Amino acid sequence: MRDKKDNATFDLPGFDPAPQSDAVVLAPEPKRGGPRPRRIVLKQEQMPLLEDTDATGLPVWTRDPNLDLTGLPIWQPDT
Repeated sequence: MRDKKDNATFDLPGFDPAPQSDAVVLAPEPKRGGPRPRRIVLKQEQMPLLEDTDATGLPVWTRDPNLDLTGLPIWQPDT
């Protein structure tokens, strides 16, 4: 949708339509010969994950004795 004031752009120099007598006619480009070479499609494979995952794809939760339930380290006194 155009704005009503947008008509002013046609009054600017350089926006005039080109005269028909000076128009340049370009010859169509010749088509390239021969069939295109087929692209080689690489077969996709599943990459093995570093950790075991559950059905959702998330890592399986394992209990670490050095971490609490929030995942923070358990500080042990120096002996």
